[in-house]
Amino acid sequence: MPIHRPLPLLGGLTPDQFMRRHWQKKPLLVRQAIPAFGPLIAPAELFALAGRDEVESRLVAQDARRGWRLQRGPFARRALPPLKQPGWSLLVQGVDLHDERAHALLHRFDFIPAARLDDLMISYASEGGGVGPHFDSYDVFLLQAQGKRRWRIGRQRDLQLQDGVPLKILANFQAEQEFVLEPGDMLYLPPRYAHDGVAVGGDCQTYSIGFRAPARNELARELLQRIADEAAEEGSRARIYRDAGKGATDAPGAIPEGLAEFAREALAAALSDPSALDRALGEYLTEPKPNVWFEPGPAPHGLQSLVLDARTRMLHDRRHVFINGEAWRAAGRDATLMRRLADRRRLDARELAGASEGARELLLSWCEAGWAHAGREAPDER
Repeated sequence: MPIHRPLPLLGGLTPDQFMRRHWQKKPLLVRQAIPAFGPLIAPAELFALAGRDEVESRLVAQDARRGWRLQRGPFARRALPPLKQPGWSLLVQGVDLHDERAHALLHRFDFIPAARLDDLMISYASEGGGVGPHFDSYDVFLLQAQGKRRWRIGRQRDLQLQDGVPLKILANFQAEQEFVLEPGDMLYLPPRYAHDGVAVGGDCQTYSIGFRAPARNELARELLQRIADEAAEEGSRARIYRDAGKGATDAPGAIPEGLAEFAREALAAALSDPSALDRALGEYLTEPKPNVWFEPGPAPHGLQSLVLDARTRMLHDRRHVFINGEAWRAAGRDATLMRRLADRRRLDARELAGASEGARELLLSWCEAGWAHAGREAPDER
């Protein structure tokens, strides 16, 4: 994607201007970010998704008598409130994993590293429906697809939450700005920017494109665990602690200084290999979510074109390509090809013609695993 070309999606800003001026800094409201945009998924399709076991969904409702209520799916259609009943919202997470049209929409945001992409959530709401004033710990684009939603936003300093409710609702929300979004309008919010969205005028669909930002302690825990698992694979080849020649001790409860030093050296050695850290990071960032699985199939007879499955996560660094939690060393022409696949998520016949036999065998194995598909065209982006 050209990063210095103005985009209607960003209100005439170039992707580079947007990232420097707004990303993780301040909100941006764009009227008609996608002109004539409408819902990619009809309400009936969305309700059907919410009824599937592998799809994460939540039902939020509020009324004066019972207050806030939260239920988790899957939901049979009869378990959802009547469409005319006010004050309820259905939130369906990860729609991009299950619908090619929703997945294609995410490519409009390819100026942001794919390592940061979380998912596309669709919120369907009846009149007055919402989830209360809250804040998110990630960047989010709120794209209006159907009906209208009124957003109130503010830089919230007081993050105290209401007691006794099943949702994380701010106790003392103070709005600074208010907008009503119509189909095609979009609002970007950086992390921890408080917001409250309410459907106005009837049925409403809002698409939330979220970008995750791993917490430092979470990232450290994951990387250390993965590096430890790799070190454990050394088995009998691993160096063991030795204290031959040490004298007797009169303080058996004390940890020997030599053992403490051996432990420090072991940790330093595990962390000293940049390649090990790179592999652990790439594998972690491409690990599929727990509710994601793939449908294996027969290997195709040939590769004229190839597209990654919507559920596949693929990234690359200087030495590796990563796909669905696995890593491969990559160099030369094949590395260029694999990085192009990670960036564009598809390869055409001309590009595949330059692949080595080993690379083609690897791509075919990914097709067998259901990670990629041969001979498919990418869906149109609306």
